[in-house]
This record gives sequence, structure tokens and C-alpha cells, in this order.
Amino acid sequence: MIMAGPANLLSRLNSGSGNGSSRREWLLGEAYVALHTLAGSWADVLDAKNLVLKPLKGAMTNHVYECHWPQEAPPHGGVRRVLVRIYGDGCDLFFRREDEICTFERMSQLGQGPRLLARFSNGRVEEFLNARTLAAADLRNVTISSRIAMKLREFHNLDMRWPQAPKLWDRIQFWVNKALEICPSSWHEEFQLDNIKKELTQIQAWFSKFKGIVGFCHNDLQYGNIMMNETTEDVTIIDYEYASYNPIAFDIANHFCEMTADYHSETPHKLDNSKYPDYQERFQFIEAYMMSSSALSISTLRVEELLEEVESYSLMSHLHWALWGILSATFSDIDFDYLEYARQRFQSYFNVKSSLIQIDGCT
Repeated sequence: MIMAGPANLLSRLNSGSGNGSSRREWLLGEAYVALHTLAGSWADVLDAKNLVLKPLKGAMTNHVYECHWPQEAPPHGGVRRVLVRIYGDGCDLFFRREDEICTFERMSQLGQGPRLLARFSNGRVEEFLNARTLAAADLRNVTISSRIAMKLREFHNLDMRWPQAPKLWDRIQFWVNKALEICPSSWHEEFQLDNIKKELTQIQAWFSKFKGIVGFCHNDLQYGNIMMNETTEDVTIIDYEYASYNPIAFDIANHFCEMTADYHSETPHKLDNSKYPDYQERFQFIEAYMMSSSALSISTLRVEELLEEVESYSLMSHLHWALWGILSATFSDIDFDYLEYARQRFQSYFNVKSSLIQIDGCT
């Protein structure tokens, strides 16, 4: 849809009512000013005010839009495109936005991901990468999966110049406490939040039997956060809201769990557990991951050791996103059934826990 100015931008893109919609309209007005200023510095854009803004599907934390300017002068020969990100409500429950911006800027310094082009009060403008966002089916392609594995190993080894203490357990503990504080009491009982709070220390102690190698983890490696250049086949990992140092096994486990989702389907909140990667797919991914940093062959034993750890950390992936789901259900205005998504992840958490560990006094 073509937008000729702020008033048209707001009226045509956001026709809904309510506080969430009104607030987003105000933020889009700020985005328009940032886009106008940015394009005004580009000689190849004839009219900085004549822009096209298109909502992109699949985002569940922010509102994301593609923007381009249709009238351009030679010699650019193409279309100027940028990505506009409006931060979702309540995100301070999940991460500190300034930390995420620091991550974004550090990634740019390291030659990873898109560049930051502009910022406004609750959003930013990013470089539009010359690559396609992966689809759910791409994760089952052996070649693409191996490229993702190699890129993830590179990601885990990035020097972020930060303290490298894992954030997983503190984050989950914080989210459990917030859920008990702000979620309806009926949810406390349904999702056994009190029991989960009590058993977290014991669960963490159980995980101490693993090597727990720590790296800089993405923590949200679903297909929509992976892009691939069709010409070079280079893979880029994007969107770093949840990124932090963590056990690498958690990051890989989370990626495997994400293979059960299709956020662009008619029912994006529903997971299909039959799509969880089988043993061969998981083995091949971890083998590619391990071999990407070594010229030597990797033994089957070493792959299986990491695979066992990864399978155990699927428990924490389910709990992580189950808590995220019920917290999001309390405030988000994004069209996604967070509560039903949370129910599925909680059920998977309880199923996996029963097969892995027994916590005395807890169901």
C-alpha cells in the first residue's frame, strides 16, 4: 500500500480501534518521520515522502514492516528497501531493549546481520538484506540445515565483549515470578506455576551433569529469524531480542523444537510434534555443527554426547516459551493465540520432564 504522508499512513495501515492500535499509530507517525529523514539523505530517492509500507507476517514480539520508495533516479537502478520495527508492548518483561540494541550494533561491527539505520522512541529502521527469509519447510532441507548448523557454531563463538555467565536460569526464574504476579489465578493452577517455581533449583542441579558449554546463543532460532542469500547461499541469523550467553545445547534444542511450528499457516499458534526432527536429522545437524570448527573428523561418540545434552535441554525450551506465551497473553496486541500456544508448550514440558527426571514432591 502506498503512503503519501503521515495522515494517510495512519488511517490506511491501522484502521482498528483501542489503546493498542492508537499507540501503534502514534509510533508509526514517528517511524514516518524517521523514514522521511533517512530517505532525504539519499540522492537516488526522488520523493522521500512517497513511500510504501507493508506489514510482514510472522513476528510475535514486534510489529515489522517492509518499506520502499517507488520513485527513484538513476543510477541506483533498484528499489531502496528498509525494515521498520515497532517494538511490542510489555517487552521489558522479556529483555532490556538497550541490551538488544547493543547486541544489534555489536553484530554489525562483527559483520553479522543488518545495519542499524535509524532509531525512534520505540522502534528502529534496519537495513533490508538481499536475502530471503526461510520458510518452515526449508529447515528440513539437508543442505540448508547443515548451513544453519555451521552458521550457528559461528554465532556461538562470537566475541561479544560481555560477561559470559548463562542467563537461562535467571530468566526463567524471573518469568515464573512475573507469571505468578500478573497472570490470573486460574492459570496458576492450570499450568502448575507454584510447583514449577519450587522445583527449578532441583531441575537446574540435574542439568549440572552435562558439560554445559556456554556460547553466545540466539535463543529464538525459528525459521523466520534465518535468511539466506539465493546467489551465494550464505546464511544470516537476524533478530537478537532474546540473545544472550547460554548453554549451546539449549540453543540447538530450541531450534529443533521450532521445527514443529509454522507461523505462516492458518493456525500459527499450533505446533505439530510429528515434525520434530528424527534421530538422523538431529545427528546430521549436530555433526555439521561440530565439524564446522574442525578439519578433523568428529567421532560418533562426541556427536551423541552433545545430542543427549540437546535432547535434555528441549525441556527448558518448552518451559521458556510456555512462560513467554502466558506472559504475552496478558498484554500483547499482536494477532496470535499466545495462551493456546503456551498450553502446548507447557504440555510438552510436562511430558519431557516425566521422561527425563523425577522431582520429589512435584508432579
